[in-house]
Amino acid sequence: MFYCADPWNCSRRNRLEEKRNERIKKNEKRKCGSITADRRILCIYLGLGIAFEYVMKIPMGFYNVPIIIAFLAAILVACLQNRKISFDRKLEIMAQGLADKNIITMLLIFLTAGAFVGVVGRSSAESVAYFMLSLIPARFSVAVLFVVACFVSVAMGTSVGTITLITPIAVSVSKASGFDMALCIGSVMGGSMFGDNLSFISDTTIAACNGQGCQMKDKFRENFGIALPAAIATLVLILVFSFQTDIAGQVSKSYNLVQIIPYVLVLIGGIAGVNVFVVLLIGILSGSVIMLAGGHVAATELLANMGSGASGMFETSMVAILVAAMCALIREYGGFDALLTGIHKVFKGRKGGQFGMGLLVGTMDIATANNTVAIVMANPIAKDMAKEYGITPRKAASILDTFSCIFQGILPYGAQMLVAVSAAASLGEVVSAFDILPMLLYPYMLLLSSLVFISTMKVTDGRQ
Repeated sequence: MFYCADPWNCSRRNRLEEKRNERIKKNEKRKCGSITADRRILCIYLGLGIAFEYVMKIPMGFYNVPIIIAFLAAILVACLQNRKISFDRKLEIMAQGLADKNIITMLLIFLTAGAFVGVVGRSSAESVAYFMLSLIPARFSVAVLFVVACFVSVAMGTSVGTITLITPIAVSVSKASGFDMALCIGSVMGGSMFGDNLSFISDTTIAACNGQGCQMKDKFRENFGIALPAAIATLVLILVFSFQTDIAGQVSKSYNLVQIIPYVLVLIGGIAGVNVFVVLLIGILSGSVIMLAGGHVAATELLANMGSGASGMFETSMVAILVAAMCALIREYGGFDALLTGIHKVFKGRKGGQFGMGLLVGTMDIATANNTVAIVMANPIAKDMAKEYGITPRKAASILDTFSCIFQGILPYGAQMLVAVSAAASLGEVVSAFDILPMLLYPYMLLLSSLVFISTMKVTDGRQ
């Protein structure tokens, strides 16, 4: 039995302890309430999207809900909370969130990457596809579609853009050869997510690396060890399906090899660890020279394409700004602390922390159907989690990018799926999202590879 030599002091300590516990409980309630703005908006966004797409049958209905307006509403709700802090002080807090070096860097990279894609255009990506298809027998066409989509998406940094370009080719391959349409489209979608996950100019890579404060080359190396086994397993499965199919012919069209050069230079520069701005500048300059010298565009048209490419990043850039402002308020209110406390209760240890981080960004992606937005939203929480669990920045960035791509790649209402189905429909082919879902081999293999990698990874002191 515990004996107290000084009953008065003991009683005093007990009273102080009781007050402290009450204070903690009040803080927890305040913290939990501080993230309700974010939660409500996500529910509204998801609910409206599903209603538009599947109830009202509006084409691309999920994307008729403006994400920028959703986050503006979230910020408004956040500003209405915590009346103890003045509105002017809340503006100062948001401004401090925007002043973060990583946010500015992210925005500049977004715009530069958009300019690069605007310069090289669609014809360069199509040249890559038809060149690779011309090299192989018809039996391996679907496997090559997957490889082509991998390369093009790594080079372009966009899964949606790659799907837009390669899906018509996949439809042609299916018609000419007799391969299952869903398998062809699913292979293109899988390859597109491979590149979206690994590309140095992908929105997701830029957001994850800058949000976690790591080098792109380090994140690439971390990701590659997870993505490569998944890609190899996917290729094996595609070949198994391919050899079970009776084939007829193959697709052949003209291509321009010179137009591939800017993509190759960007890929080599990124892997070599050259500064991302330098890499993109090399891509823009080489692409400009090739397009002008070849007579593909006039100088004024090239500038217009560059501008439209950068403008295409407007929504992503604005979302990054709004999320940074909203997260600054949530952090000030204690919302991140509450979220971390909840995660700690469920996930134990460093490996558990990584699973929790993957689930966090996956949940965000399910709610927003946008993997870049999901990463931007999860970044500040994931950064705190990385510190708590001893996870390195490159590992945290890798987990965020990988799991966001996994979830985004299989969402029936995601832009990737909707674009693929629409592209097929525009060519007179009726294929549904639920026909394609079983053939999304790469996202499933990537999930398996990620789980195995985290589960079997040797945990060292602060280095993973």
